[in-house]
This record gives sequence, structure tokens and C-alpha cells, in this order.
Amino acid sequence: MDDRQMLSRRRFLFISATSTAASLLAACGAAPEVAAPASSPAASSAPAASVAPTAAASASPAPVATAAATAATSGYKEAPMLAELVKAGKLPAVEQRLPMKPMQLEVVDKIGTYGGQWTSGLLGGSDNAWLVRTARYDPLVRWDPEWKDVIPNIAESWDISEDAAEYTFRLREGIKWSDGEPFTAADILFWVNDIRGNEELNPGGQPDWMKVNGKPAEVSAPDDYTVVFKFAGPNSLFLQRLATPDGVAVVDAQAKYAKQWHIAHNPKAGDLAKEAGLDSWVALFQNKVTDGPGGVNARVSNPELPTLAAWRFTNAVGDGQSLNAERNPYYWKVDAEGNQLPYLDGLVYTIVEDKEALILKALNGEIDMMDRHIATLDNKAVFTDNQEKGNYGFFETVPAVMNSTVIALNLTHKDPVKREIFNNQLFRQALSVAINRQEIIDTVYVGQGTPAQPAPRPESEFYDEKMTTQFTEYNIDQAKAWLDEAGYTAGSDGKRVGPDGKPISFGIEVATGAADRVDVMNLVVQYWQALGIDTQVVTEERTLFYTRKENNEHDAGVWQGDGGLEVILEPRWYFPFSNESIYGEAWQHWYNNPKDERAEEPPAEVKKQMELYQQLKASAKPEEQTKLMKQILEIARDNFYVMGISLPSNGYGIVKNDFHNVPATMFNAYLYPHPGPTNPPQYYKDS
Repeated sequence: MDDRQMLSRRRFLFISATSTAASLLAACGAAPEVAAPASSPAASSAPAASVAPTAAASASPAPVATAAATAATSGYKEAPMLAELVKAGKLPAVEQRLPMKPMQLEVVDKIGTYGGQWTSGLLGGSDNAWLVRTARYDPLVRWDPEWKDVIPNIAESWDISEDAAEYTFRLREGIKWSDGEPFTAADILFWVNDIRGNEELNPGGQPDWMKVNGKPAEVSAPDDYTVVFKFAGPNSLFLQRLATPDGVAVVDAQAKYAKQWHIAHNPKAGDLAKEAGLDSWVALFQNKVTDGPGGVNARVSNPELPTLAAWRFTNAVGDGQSLNAERNPYYWKVDAEGNQLPYLDGLVYTIVEDKEALILKALNGEIDMMDRHIATLDNKAVFTDNQEKGNYGFFETVPAVMNSTVIALNLTHKDPVKREIFNNQLFRQALSVAINRQEIIDTVYVGQGTPAQPAPRPESEFYDEKMTTQFTEYNIDQAKAWLDEAGYTAGSDGKRVGPDGKPISFGIEVATGAADRVDVMNLVVQYWQALGIDTQVVTEERTLFYTRKENNEHDAGVWQGDGGLEVILEPRWYFPFSNESIYGEAWQHWYNNPKDERAEEPPAEVKKQMELYQQLKASAKPEEQTKLMKQILEIARDNFYVMGISLPSNGYGIVKNDFHNVPATMFNAYLYPHPGPTNPPQYYKDS
């Protein structure tokens, strides 16, 4: 990989939005003044964002979204397929389909050409994460490609009060849905009031990131193109949450279309549900507009559902061997020459039942650009050897994941004996030093990685060497000594005995679909059994895995180490923050909803972390947020809740040689849903 493709350094910046964001769109069409970094004096009174990595200047250029430099003087241009529809009188002229000030995207390498399709794949047709990353990442505001700033998108500007308790967004006037209907503030209000605000559809009401002290936001619309979010107190991470996949839902439902399926707007919605063979209007609405139980996802099961994204789906999952999408004729972005985007005519997601089939398609050159599911370390050599035959190259991904495998004993276990054992820190330390991490790295990860505990990545300003390296040195004698000190001595058969006089035994649950984690845990179990601890790997389907852990029915669970770069936004492994905090499910229930029957008040040190995080969310000062997060991490380090295996090295993806404007390097994280922030509408293929 040449120097142009590598990141020479990475650092963290807090993102701030200036309270004068109205200047983002100059009348002359110049590039906007995007949200200033925390170091900027202009941002001193603005709310802080999550820390996020910044690509160095030597990294390959990535497309930056800017305000539209309108092409009114020369006229906008469009794809030939749309021009034919205009000529036939089936579609309005391009100038009538674009907003007053279209959003301009800068291209990575050069202005593209129209035509072609982007082929990738779905496992079983239910991989919504890949769909959001590729076809649906168009929230109210978005991350810039370098993950430094929150920048305009559907909202062309915003104002934030000094206490970060009120956000006012100015929508891009004239944006239309894919069916030609205007997008206005009424669509956002429908999501707030009729979707999230309807108890039958969403018993929990607004998402947690829209609540302050348990109180939901008050959302109003002074006019068709202004939306105001008012909170009960400071909500300094709100802007950044809107830039993550969480924010997509806010602008994903057209009120006019959705009302026909909603009981509050159509008294016959229940009858329509019966006609469709469904038991309630709620099920009908979920099938037509949102999503619901059983894996229902209206966006890929109802082709009629209008969208604001660059492509609209034309069939439903299960209808054929692929999920297909075509260009949205009303898409509201252009390039620097006034060409309406996207360049690509459509998307094709080939549906396969296993990863091996997807890998084979990639090797055969049948995948244009992708990394999800296929770009594993052990596949890299195969992909490299087949590069010429498959006619593809590589792009680099910088992971936000800070650990390949996080092992979490259930510290809130319902069984009092197991709870006592798991909460003994000497027990956890002993298990950790009994793991031969380097052997695992060499065996499972083909030598790629460094022994590490779950902790912020070295690129992060929150990096703590002690937190990363503690209890990682393989030392079986130390492990035995700590177990003896904890009181878990070995019997004549070599089995370690718990406080109840019985051999210590527990299962470690691993969701299917993560073969590398199964391989890792098979080795870990061998190490622990040699120590006299009877453990077993339990593989189970992902849905069951989630159900068991959320109901606190598991002994231990395994997942990857999210939160290595997006430390403030994703602290799941640093304190019991969400249902992803496998080690403390009862505690996270208490944090998120004390009235939940599964909730349990946590110990003092955990409560302290929760209090600190609440203070962090209430602070509009970047330096204060940093200080509070470091305190949270110190408590996590000292209490050693979970253990890990290795710090992952950079990853990769494949891209066909005729597929262009893909950055040579991009970040890889769910909260930065790559490749979404790199602007897929400006990708193109050779004619």
C-alpha cells in the first residue's frame, strides 16, 4: 500500500456546532462553514460531540459534503434514463425535482459518469446494517468522511442554545421524497408524535438519546422548514446521535404515505390489517412503514415506501434471489458540475445463505465493493493471490473496535453462587492471565493483533496503557495463586471449588455467525480447564443470544470490543450503559429504566460511573466531557469488569478496478456506518 493510502497519524477532536450555523449556506453557493472543532473560539459556547478520529492530510482524499454551488447558470444535468422519462412526460424536469439549494458532494478522484450497478451481498436477506451503510445513510445531519465534524445534510443549518438544551434545524427547502411529494417538518413531527409517540407502536416512547432525566424532547415546527427540539436540560450529544444510524429514522417516514396505515389518521386501518391477514393495525404499520418483531423491516419489504435516499428499493426481500434498488429521480444532491446524483443507476444485493458463497462471488469478481462478512484476516491472503483474476484491488479500513473478543462474565447473575464468584476480581484476574493471548493471535488471527484488554484504542485521546495491558501477560502460576487467594482451591481431582463446595462450572455463550470468536473461545476453554475451571462454549443463534442476555439468563457472553474510537458515544464496555453491556444487564436496566422488572440497583462504583456520564451528557464544554469520561474509564480500569484478547489491526475491503471514487482509507464503525459517510452517491463505474 503506498504512502497516499496510509494514515500517517490519527488524533481525536471534539466536534462543536457553532451557534451561527445559518451561515453554512452562502447565497453565492460557496462551501459552508461546517461545525468548528473544539479548539476554535467560535465553538466555545456550542455543545460538544463525541471524540472521533481525524484522518491525516497524507491520507487519500475523501468526498466532503458541502452546500450546493448551484448550477443554475448552466442548468443541471441528469442521468440518461431520467432524461428519457422527462422527454416522455413521465417525470418533471430536473430543475423541478431538485431543492432550491441542492447539496453538493465533492468527489474523491474525479467527476463520474452515469450508469452501471453496484453489486454486493446480503446474508439471508436480513442484513439491515449493510443496507443502512450503503443505501440509507441520509440522516438530518451526518458525519464528514474524515469523522471530524458533524456537517449539514437534510438540515442545511442549525442553531444550538448555549446550554445545549434547544436545537433549531433549518431544513433544505424543496427536497422531495422519491414519489415527488415535498419533504417538510411535518414528516419529522409525524415520526415524533405518531410513531415514537404512539404507545402501541413504541411503548418506550422516544429513544433514550432524545430524553433528558427521563423526559422526552418537545418538538415543534414554527414553519414547514424549521424544526425545534427542546429538552428538559442539556443534551450535548444530541447532534452527534443524529449523525449516527440512530438518526436515520427521524427522516425515514413520509407522513402522507404513512397516515393511511395509522389508526389515528385512518379509522379503517384495523380493517386493512385483517384484509392483509394481520392481527392489528400495528402489525400492518410495521409491515408498511417501520419495522417490528420477527425481523420485519418495511424498508426492504415494501417497495412502495417513499425514501429520501439516493436509491429506492424495487422489490422485497424474498422476491427473487436479490434485493434491488434503482436511482431516486428526486435525489437532492449534485456534484460540482451540476450533475444530479447518484451516478450509479442501481444497487444489487445478491442474497446468499452463508459467508462462503459471498466470498466465492467476491473472488470471482462478482462483487463491486464490499468488506462486510468477507474481509477477514484469514481471507486476505486468498484475496491477494486472486487479485488479478478477480480484477479488484483493496481499500483500507481503520477499525473503531478496540478488541477482537471481549469475554464478559455475568456480574448480575441470578444464581448467588455464580454471582459471588464472578464478582470476585481476583477470579477475573486469574482467568485473564491464564489466557495465552499470543498463541490465540498466531493461531486464529494469523499473527495480526496485539494482546490487549478492552480499552480505548491507541489513536484515542482516552488511551490508557495500564488499562490496555493489565493482566494480559500469560502466567499460569499467578493465575493459580490468585485463585487460591480468592478461596477457590483445587480438590484432589484438580477441579476448583466454589463457596458452595461444588466445582466451579459455567457456560460461555457465543452467537453464531462469528466463527473466529468460537475458535478463540475453544482455546480459552482449554486454558481455563487446565486451571481447574470447568467451562464450555455454548453457540446459539443471535436472536436467542440477545434474548438470554437481556433477560439476565446467561453465565457469560462474548462479543467484539466496540467503543475504541467513539468512546463517549459507545461506552458499553466501560460501564453498564446499554443492553450490549453483557457483564451487567440488570444494572443497565436500572440505568435506562429503573422501573423495569429486570432492573437492579448497581454497586457504588457503577452508580458513580452512571452519575458521571449523566454529568457528561449535561455538559456543553468539550474539556469537561473529556475530564468526566476519563474518570469513568479510571473506574472501569480499576474494577476490571471484562477481559479481552487482542487489539485488532487495520482491516480491508475489496473494490473492482472499474469501480471508482472509493477512498483508499475509511473508518470502520457502526456509529460511523462506513461506507455511508464517504458518500456512495458519488461512486461510479466505467461506462
